[in-house]
Amino acid sequence: MEATPNTSSLVFGLDSFGDLPLDEKGQIIDHAGAIRQVVEEAVLADSLGIDVIALGEHHRFDYAISSPEMVLAGIATRTSRIKLSSGVTVLSSDDPVRVFERFATLDALSKGRAQIILGRGSFTESFPLFGYDLHDYEILFEEKIELFAKLLTEKPVSWKGTTRAQLINADVYPKTTGGRIETFVGVGGSPESIVRAAKYNFPVMLAIIGGAPARFASFVELYQQAAKEFGTTPHPVGMHSPGFIADTDEEASRLAWPYFKSSFDSIGKSRGWSPWTLAHFQEEVAHGSLYVGSPETVAQKIAAAMKSIDAKRFDLVYGFGPVPARARLHMIKLYGEKVVPRVKELLGE
Repeated sequence: MEATPNTSSLVFGLDSFGDLPLDEKGQIIDHAGAIRQVVEEAVLADSLGIDVIALGEHHRFDYAISSPEMVLAGIATRTSRIKLSSGVTVLSSDDPVRVFERFATLDALSKGRAQIILGRGSFTESFPLFGYDLHDYEILFEEKIELFAKLLTEKPVSWKGTTRAQLINADVYPKTTGGRIETFVGVGGSPESIVRAAKYNFPVMLAIIGGAPARFASFVELYQQAAKEFGTTPHPVGMHSPGFIADTDEEASRLAWPYFKSSFDSIGKSRGWSPWTLAHFQEEVAHGSLYVGSPETVAQKIAAAMKSIDAKRFDLVYGFGPVPARARLHMIKLYGEKVVPRVKELLGE
């Protein structure tokens, strides 16, 4: 008899950028209300047994969360088991020592549930905001991730680079109870980022927001090969993608389309993208990386995507665009109660 695959090691999370939702009257909720809404969503996710809540760092008018660890600290006081992650922390425009201190503090408040996903930043608003030159985009991340890898050992650190002050036998506090903060590197499509994650022995979270997920299989192979060459550990790979879950496929597509178009078109104005078309949306739902539909449809697609790249973690980017607060809560409920158990069942067959 063929052995049944073990699904107990699979991880399922939710990811939010703090998009501004709509209230019961169809009005945009302000930034303060949007942050409180995310806290309520995380509390619901915790009660449903969802493994992780990941909050992205952005410095734009359409996203409320610029300091993920502050919101996560608020969530920590109202939850008991869910892991509290950034998604991502833009390390390039921050200070590695301060990032460590903030997340070590979050780890203490949450009794060991803090998690970090480091990234270079697909949005670049933070660079001029904090006085960094975009011409230094590559060197900033390379030097800072090297330093951060040293800080995670929680031992005195000596380091010298060109992007911040030198450290000589510097000890950083607070220390964590577990001895290390769980840390990933978020990768959006750069082979160099994959190799860098392997070099510093970090697990990888793939941000897959368009196209067939299977095209990232080569990235997983590159990560495993690079880890072998560096003599580091080829950790299980995770992925995150946007989606919208409703009771039926028809309802999900009808509701999701205007929200996705609003969000992608808003981002596209600053990046030179063409406005989203309904045909593009439908293609991504059918064959790409939008997980839109009923719980069964979304579960089938998540399971297939995870299989295609041998991913052990999936985070759903929910509430993409101005989705009503009520619909976001319902989506989380469907995800926790129906989608996640079904994906585990499918992957265990």
